[in-house]
Amino acid sequence: MDIEQLIIGILENNLAWLLLAALVIILIVKSVKIVPQSEQHVVERFGRLRAVLGPGINMIVPFIDRIAHKISILERQLPTASQDAITRDNVLTQVDTSVFYRITEPEKTVYRIRDVDSAISTTVAGIVRAEIGKMDLDEVQANRNSLIDTIKATVEQAVDDWGIEVTRAEILDVNLDAATRAAMMQQLNAERARRAQVTEAEGSKRAVELAADAELYASEQTAKARRVLAEAEAYATQVVAVAINENGIEAAQYQIALKQVEALGAMSGADGNQTVIVPAEAVAAFSDAFKLLKGRS
Repeated sequence: MDIEQLIIGILENNLAWLLLAALVIILIVKSVKIVPQSEQHVVERFGRLRAVLGPGINMIVPFIDRIAHKISILERQLPTASQDAITRDNVLTQVDTSVFYRITEPEKTVYRIRDVDSAISTTVAGIVRAEIGKMDLDEVQANRNSLIDTIKATVEQAVDDWGIEVTRAEILDVNLDAATRAAMMQQLNAERARRAQVTEAEGSKRAVELAADAELYASEQTAKARRVLAEAEAYATQVVAVAINENGIEAAQYQIALKQVEALGAMSGADGNQTVIVPAEAVAAFSDAFKLLKGRS
């Protein structure tokens, strides 16, 4: 009992100090705030914005300041949204989009917009409809990357007052109604048939050109051969003319005799000719040729 009375006495004598220590501990706990790396905390004082606490250890005035909002600064993805849009050539499309963003200025996001996701979705839908309305369907399909860049830049301008940074914007799909898809398929088949006909016509044209080139080449070669033969014949005639001019009539008779001998040789060497009738003039030609050869020797 003595020990209990001693403890009670100590507590009674130091109660004020104990209460003061407890109050100090409570004040420290209330004033020190640890903010995670992925968050920022918005502090209000009497209902007004006081400060934005960044990651780490922060100090506030206890019982006066309070953390009103804990905002995640991680990148967020809006749910995939589908909106109808009409192209410049009056084709109804259904565009699936997705937007990625993160909060960079929590004080603007908290006090300037109530539902951030809904506001961004509505903004994206309006921008997508406006941009697709400026383009034909073929341009939408072919220029999807430039369309995405345009949507991203326009959304960034629209949400700049909300303390939001749009990191990415994606067009996931562009869907068409059944009638439009059927019409596009018919157009595609017609285009393929046209290309096949053009290719076939070009092949036929090329074949005709090659055949004409071959005939031209053959004619050129034939003409060259004839020119060579004519030049050879002219040269031989010139040689004979020179011989006749130098040796007189004997040279001419000698050439005639040689031609007759060559003709008889050709006749005797032909297939199916077993018997050769030699005219008297041929015998005389042989005799004249031998005489001329003898005379030359």
